Amino acid sequence: MDKKTRLGFARLENEGNSVTHLLIECLPLDSPVSYYSHTINASEGGLMICLQERFEIEKYLRLKIFLSPAPNPLTINSTVQVMWADEKLGEDGFYRHGVRFVDPISEEVQKFKDFLGTFISPLAE
Repeated sequence: MDKKTRLGFARLENEGNSVTHLLIECLPLDSPVSYYSHTINASEGGLMICLQERFEIEKYLRLKIFLSPAPNPLTINSTVQVMWADEKLGEDGFYRHGVRFVDPISEEVQKFKDFLGTFISPLAE
């Protein structure tokens, strides 16, 4: 049985409790320049994201996460903190970053958790 589901630009997986390849817009809090990229995986606590610029650990970023495709995309907005970042640029031209939600109980993050719950089955006990 194929455990992968395709939804617009996102590839969603039940295996490993993760959602992958969601489109994001990233805006560093101290810069007017935003970047479009994607996640590698996502969980209720945070995301692994790909960015063309490497951000320092503890840096705060504003993310818009696109949960559905245009023309009327469902999005959430959240502030995240960089917890780790690749030292070297990947072969794909991106630095990987691990980010955590700064306010994990916000309404926006709860919308994201609800979204994850529609694709990820709880692990069997």
